[in-house]
Amino acid sequence: MLKSYKELIAYQKAYELCLEIYRDTKGFPKEELYGLVSQMRRAAVSIPSNIAEGYSRKNRKEYVQFLRIALGSCAELETQVSLSIDLEYISREKGEEIKDELTKRVNYSANSFHRSKNNMDFTQNPIPKTRYPCILTPFTVYSL
Repeated sequence: MLKSYKELIAYQKAYELCLEIYRDTKGFPKEELYGLVSQMRRAAVSIPSNIAEGYSRKNRKEYVQFLRIALGSCAELETQVSLSIDLEYISREKGEEIKDELTKRVNYSANSFHRSKNNMDFTQNPIPKTRYPCILTPFTVYSL
């Protein structure tokens, strides 16, 4: 069993993505600071925050509920990235890269949830080979 949520690859990768979103939104127009920039940053922060809070509760049912919230934030962020592409605040290539990773993580997470059973140690699940390998698969608890 892990000592901390910080050992979850899901948390680590979500944290990395959050940092990337903060860096990417620095170049957005100033008038978006309290609009799209704020929304994207809050959605990005919500993903690792909910993974951490859910895991720290040490209760499977609550953990799963927080993972669902993280998945919702993932969908929010995907929508906001689409808007950013259409408004030409980020390149299509960069935006599609982020959206592709978010989409893969949502699908993988749902499958991991159905494969897992009754404990908090989900080390039997494989890690998909993507840039953010476990961003929304907190059931996978391998550490880097």
